[in-house]
Amino acid sequence: MYGIRNGWPTLAIMLGASVWGMIWYPLRMLAALGVTGTAASALTSAAGCLFVLMVRFRTLKTVRWHWLLPALALAAGITNLGFVWGSIHGEVMRVLLLFYLTPAWTALFAHFILHERLTWAGAGLAALSLAGAMTMLWSPQLGMPVPGNLAEWAGLAGGMGFAMSNVLILKTSRVLPDMKPEMRTATIFGGAAIFSACASLFEAMPAPPTGAHLGTAGLLVLGLGLLLASNNMLVQYGLARVPANRASIIMLFEIVVTAMSAWLFAGESPGPREWAGGACIVLASALSSWVHRTKAMPPDPASEDTGSADGLETDRKDGKNRPRAMV
Repeated sequence: MYGIRNGWPTLAIMLGASVWGMIWYPLRMLAALGVTGTAASALTSAAGCLFVLMVRFRTLKTVRWHWLLPALALAAGITNLGFVWGSIHGEVMRVLLLFYLTPAWTALFAHFILHERLTWAGAGLAALSLAGAMTMLWSPQLGMPVPGNLAEWAGLAGGMGFAMSNVLILKTSRVLPDMKPEMRTATIFGGAAIFSACASLFEAMPAPPTGAHLGTAGLLVLGLGLLLASNNMLVQYGLARVPANRASIIMLFEIVVTAMSAWLFAGESPGPREWAGGACIVLASALSSWVHRTKAMPPDPASEDTGSADGLETDRKDGKNRPRAMV
């Protein structure tokens, strides 16, 4: 019986990763109904934010103004829009792998924002991630190993925003220790909604859905918002009960789900270069968890919290891991 109960948190994280790995498909359904990527990002994020605020309304009193909150909202907006727009318009697996270059960007951002010393191990993991991206993107016909279209650039930018969100979540938990995790989640969703709404002003709008299509699009938006918010809370349950290094590795299950769903629903089959480059990126992400497990972070004078910049943090007061900034 204990073994079964102990497996629920792991199952929660795997289910959360599965949702993230499949979310591109309903987003493409919205695009087919006439809802652009920017509009889909704005609407689903707004629905998720409202759901969190309604369910956790009493935790609003824990919010205090700080410049970190708009910074976190902006980073989350770039993360969400990059992932959504890229997965709608690009090859899903390539966009996701570019998105997952987080060890490289996290090492850089943590050095300047969290004042973490950039170790040889961190530099090596960053280099391994970038080498994987170069392997995946390079070909004699395309020349320089850079993203080949706007969707891939969006995935790359989204990954940089993801790394920045992770670092800012950790910084926020130290500077504002009384702010509940649910309000950080609401900040992330709210920032994504506002940023995407502003970006939609610069995107050509197709004919909006009408009639039955409008109803279907509305239900999809509400369903996705509810799903994303519930999924975030589900993953928080798992992260509170699973060691951070193990949780980070379990989250890589998202890449497996994405690869399978892209093959089944979009007919995308990665080639040898994509497999080789993706293996380097996944290995760097997995090793990053091990490095952060063995590295002791000095305490921050602004708070009792401590943790690592891989998007998971441990609060000394309750011993719980906090969630990454995945939108």
